[in-house]
Amino acid sequence: MKYRYFASTAAVAAIGAVMLLAPASAAGQAFSSPAKTATVSKAWTPSRTADGQPDLQGVWTNNTVTPLERPKALAGKEFYTEAELQALAKKERERLSQIEDEGQPPANHSGVEGAPADDVHYDFSQFGLDRGQSKLAWNRRTSIIVGPEGTIPPLTTEARARLAEIRAKAKGHEFDGPENFSLGARCIARPNVAPLLPAAYNSNLQIVQGAGYVAIEAEEIHDVRIIPTDGRPHIPKSIHQWYGDSVGHWEGNTLVIDTTNFTDLSPFRGAQNLHMIERLTRADADTILYQFTVEDPGMWTKPWSGELPITKIDGHLYEYACHEANYPLANTLRGARVAEEQAAKKSAK
Repeated sequence: MKYRYFASTAAVAAIGAVMLLAPASAAGQAFSSPAKTATVSKAWTPSRTADGQPDLQGVWTNNTVTPLERPKALAGKEFYTEAELQALAKKERERLSQIEDEGQPPANHSGVEGAPADDVHYDFSQFGLDRGQSKLAWNRRTSIIVGPEGTIPPLTTEARARLAEIRAKAKGHEFDGPENFSLGARCIARPNVAPLLPAAYNSNLQIVQGAGYVAIEAEEIHDVRIIPTDGRPHIPKSIHQWYGDSVGHWEGNTLVIDTTNFTDLSPFRGAQNLHMIERLTRADADTILYQFTVEDPGMWTKPWSGELPITKIDGHLYEYACHEANYPLANTLRGARVAEEQAAKKSAK
């Protein structure tokens, strides 16, 4: 099972920071419906849970080699041709085969366009983190974000000014204490839970349903979103949560999740009024078509949407020990204190 990843590979956790670029969406507004990557068969009928709802339960992976944003070289190209996709898959198989044969990664081995040569943060294979070998990882989309641009929209003028002020205040205080680090670095929250974007590794999740509820657990950090589907309203606007407040309802075979009340610290730091709509549709026995739209009028100039297939896998979620092995945070802070002591001694002479 090359696509099963383990938490001991924390050395590449920095990749998760890439996903901090993504956001959440809105209810009560008409969002554009992303074009479908996986075809939902009209002839296929999903099984039902005891309370009569479509059964989404199981262990799934959203592992993919598709980047969140479309590379500049592919601007305007939303889909690869089948021939192009097969050529890319072949190139990746050859790269992985070369790594296995040589016992070490070749120069510029990452396979990620623009990645620095020999940058271990981009070399998933050396840690057993296979993002491209599994057939589950490939589809014809050139980016998870849909549409002609395939990128996150520009920041608003207000957001640029606000974020610049935040950066200016933080400069020189990056290592004052744990609160100066991201929630991900502190093992509090990761940006792969809302929306359900793939992580650098452990890109697996489990869905469990009960009468009036759907629970989605991510393998990385094991955060769980418990989503009521009984028609209740959102919690008061004054209450903010790491992954927002999610309420759901069913539209035919599709679970629609509306999420508000995010904190401006997570999962997309700087966005203050995130609103997200997600749609999970059982396309066939082994596939859920996952679509999302996110907006924050004070952050981006327009809403943006994405989609990817989520594929069923055999097995269970595995332990992800983040705090237990989070030595870098304590070591980094200790190193900062040592540097401060040395600077103080030097200035005192």
